[in-house]
Amino acid sequence: MQDDEVSGRAGTIDPHSAGAAPTADSAAEPVSDPALGSVPGPAVGPASGPASGPASGLATRAIRTGHQRTAEGEHCEPIFATSSFVFASAAEAAARFAGEQPGNIYSRFTNPTVHAFEERLAALEGGEACVATASGMAAILATCMGLLQAGDRILASRSLFGSTTMLFDKYLARFGVATDYVSLTDLDGWAAALRPETKLLFIETPSNPLTEMVSIRQLSALARANDCLLAVDNCFCTPALQRPLELGADLVIHSATKYLDGQGRCVGGAVVGDAKRVGEEVFGVVRTAGPSLSPFNAWLFLKGLETLNLRMQAHSVNASALADWLAEHPGVTRVHYPGLPTHPQHHLVGSGPEAQQHSGGGIVSFEVAAPEPDRARAAAWALIDATEMLSITANLGDTKTTITHPATTTHGRLSPEARAAAGISEALIRVAVGLEDLADIQADLARGLETSAASTR
Repeated sequence: MQDDEVSGRAGTIDPHSAGAAPTADSAAEPVSDPALGSVPGPAVGPASGPASGPASGLATRAIRTGHQRTAEGEHCEPIFATSSFVFASAAEAAARFAGEQPGNIYSRFTNPTVHAFEERLAALEGGEACVATASGMAAILATCMGLLQAGDRILASRSLFGSTTMLFDKYLARFGVATDYVSLTDLDGWAAALRPETKLLFIETPSNPLTEMVSIRQLSALARANDCLLAVDNCFCTPALQRPLELGADLVIHSATKYLDGQGRCVGGAVVGDAKRVGEEVFGVVRTAGPSLSPFNAWLFLKGLETLNLRMQAHSVNASALADWLAEHPGVTRVHYPGLPTHPQHHLVGSGPEAQQHSGGGIVSFEVAAPEPDRARAAAWALIDATEMLSITANLGDTKTTITHPATTTHGRLSPEARAAAGISEALIRVAVGLEDLADIQADLARGLETSAASTR
């Protein structure tokens, strides 16, 4: 164990001092940790700080929350590109390491830029605490390591990102944490699959790539009734469209790489929840094991959050229109998009009594027509290869529209049986609709659809 591990998470730079004195919101009560001794607890909750002022609306919080202005009077959040922090005296260093005084120590677990991103995202999701990680997958791993132990079970949707399934089945299983899978949309199936050992329910809603949905309210009620936690991967919606904690979920997972950044610039993740589970247990894993977010990436995410609300609205408008267009195209056999009235869970979108997300989001998946099942992959690949503007990449949430073939990319490591159980066919194409002119996106896909049809005649 390195010496820097004996103290906990710290606050940000005091806006009234050029030194590294802790801010008011960093002065949390010490946390007792058997391995590390008494350490200062993490700053939690949606704090706005002196540079932010009152912040009530979502767009305002996305712009103003988390910046603790330094004595330099900067208007933009600074990047604290430092591995460690200097103490005013040996006595102050001793107090920090003994857990008697909060403050920054080492950027693996205490960095003001990262902390600003955490505060801002917690404010947007309505959580008490947020812990940033090096990637979305690191956020899931840290959550499971912090909250589960050997003998526990996860109950998860079959409709998960392929790497999440691999993490559960190939790696967590080695350490005695098993996973059971059910259909995301079958609430009776969720209830029937619960066991006494089940401790965590894990979902994506909407799912990747079929945009299936489940009622977070109903699933959270089931989790509470059975003494389980509910974790929701909110990557597709972000807090601009859906806030799972307000609907009863215990934990929200983010791949910040996607819409939180919004421009495909960097990789990161986050977990949002309460002060105990996230602020202590999940944070303890990140502090000790080190899947930490870099200050530079945190700064990019802060900048991304400033335009999140506007971007998610624009993504949704483009995606909705594209889904309508694809649904009428003769070269398409099926379109998966929550905003379509034909979507099985369309009642969960909008402003109705059961709605949980404000609009359909930016992801549209569709199945291309193929004369025979064994030619479906060729038809899908021909379409993708014929596009000229769309970016062929598995990432999503970018201002640039991206296109991918899930069966051979995002879910390619799954067995054919597992893909079939998840409903991912060889004909399926996922489009993460960007912010280009809609007519240009349609024209590129029309070119691909024409080429696909010609290649399979």
